[in-house]
Amino acid sequence: MATRTWVPSGPYDLGRTLGVLARGPGDPACQVAPDGSVWRASRTPDGPGTLHVSARGGEVHAEAWGPGADWLLDHLPALLGGTDDPGAFTPRHRLVHQAHRRNPGLRLARTGLVLESLIPSILEQKVTSDEAYRAWRLLLQRHGEPAPGPAPRMRVMPDPRGWALLPSWEWHRAGVDGKRSATIVRAARVAARLEEAATMDERSAAARLQAVPGIGPWTAAETLQRSNGASDAVTLGDLHLPKIVGYALTGRRDGDDAEMLDLLSPYAGQRHRACRLILLTGVTPPRRVPRFSVNDIRAI
Repeated sequence: MATRTWVPSGPYDLGRTLGVLARGPGDPACQVAPDGSVWRASRTPDGPGTLHVSARGGEVHAEAWGPGADWLLDHLPALLGGTDDPGAFTPRHRLVHQAHRRNPGLRLARTGLVLESLIPSILEQKVTSDEAYRAWRLLLQRHGEPAPGPAPRMRVMPDPRGWALLPSWEWHRAGVDGKRSATIVRAARVAARLEEAATMDERSAAARLQAVPGIGPWTAAETLQRSNGASDAVTLGDLHLPKIVGYALTGRRDGDDAEMLDLLSPYAGQRHRACRLILLTGVTPPRRVPRFSVNDIRAI
């Protein structure tokens, strides 16, 4: 076990910062413990590693195990939002100002690991969250490896070769259709080039990811928000976000991407942070249509 302590420069909220990295409550690779600490199992450039992070007394304490332990601790400040600049954000709407004031400890995490966020984002394409979370959980349980250290029942995701060699019936067993599985396989085959996006600016990184067929603006933004801590990466093409942003800022229910971008224009450079704050308010338009139905292809 290796350890490191990081001291944030101001108010800090560990749960708000790292909570977006978990893919559902049963994520085998990222779990929040009852005491508020966070466990993460990652495949780093040095190999598998497990990280346990807890905040107390104005400090963040981390423990790491496995071949990737040193890499995880070296990148700990970035993961915790140490490279993020919340001072660059100026609220322009009353609701956003209130959310900003109530969440002074929010930081944008930066994992520095692209495939780790890209694959679950691909799994989330055009399906319900429950379907995507279930697929991620089943794939890691069956094809991942046990996380190093004392992490309970956690799994490290397969390496790129492991993803590329998954047979079609294993994707089907996890409820993943051929389009999404083919996109993941294509991404795994060029994983080294995609991982380079973690050090690029947002525009270049998005272009690198979208060069892979099947990866569009939605998937690229969802990935870079986590891997790069991209403060301006807006999730376009989302079924709910434009309506939520539009309703929160104007009271109108049927917003689209164009209206959302117009409303977020005062936050240029910080549009993702503005969206995060809006989502934290819990203000959403009243539901007027049935929920999107779950389609389990495993029964086919």
